[in-house]
Amino acid sequence: MRHQPAVWHFGLMSEYWTLFKRETPELPGLLSTIQRFGQPVLDLACGTGRVLLGLLRHGVDADGIDVSADMIAHAKSAAALEGRAPSLHVQPMHDFSSDRSYRTIVIVDSFGLGGNRDQDRATLRRCHAALRAGGALILNIQMEYTSTEAWALWSPIGRASLPEPWPEREIERVAPNGDVYRLRIRTTSASAIRQSFTREMRIEKWVDGERRAEETATLAGNMYLPSEVIASLREAGFSRVELRSGFTDLPATDDSSSVVFIAEKNSAA
Repeated sequence: MRHQPAVWHFGLMSEYWTLFKRETPELPGLLSTIQRFGQPVLDLACGTGRVLLGLLRHGVDADGIDVSADMIAHAKSAAALEGRAPSLHVQPMHDFSSDRSYRTIVIVDSFGLGGNRDQDRATLRRCHAALRAGGALILNIQMEYTSTEAWALWSPIGRASLPEPWPEREIERVAPNGDVYRLRIRTTSASAIRQSFTREMRIEKWVDGERRAEETATLAGNMYLPSEVIASLREAGFSRVELRSGFTDLPATDDSSSVVFIAEKNSAA
């Protein structure tokens, strides 16, 4: 039996992402790197198309893959409103396949989510296989150690405090049509030896002052340090790996809250 990635990007959460997760600060950096390595581009774990649509608007030949059929449906609808019909498929990252080969593959804010380390390494191998010679994989990870609050959860005292209580105040966002979404997120477990965590979300949808829907779901993830990512990329066959501070041209430092890895496939491969 194949392991189903433990992600929460379905139902109300996919609606929430469609409505409120629309900005693409990564886009300038991605476009610059794509110009370097070329097209076509695969947006792996594309979600509702936040990054993908930005690429398409700049004339990039891009496809999208995501594990959530709900997210893909929202991406198709958003693209159709702009008169676009990108190739979109529902597949998990670690088991994706494509009839096309790519010059650039991007994974934004999604590597290490939903599965285990074996699946993460499988994702990197599949990316390497799907790239053309001389192409590149671009992925980023958030550095837990740059956040005092996040890093504390990995300590014995922090782990003993789990599961966290639900936050007293929810994140509340109002959709253009007046519907209200109320979201709470907490960490329920963390394993320092496995460098893995589980988070839980509870989301409500209110319409005309009445709660019409409520959903609770979990998200599994792996915490990585840069050295392990580099080793996994090399194991997958990538010949050269650059580290950047976020989606910029600046080199990564100890203070970079997000580290971007640009992994090249050997031009002779």
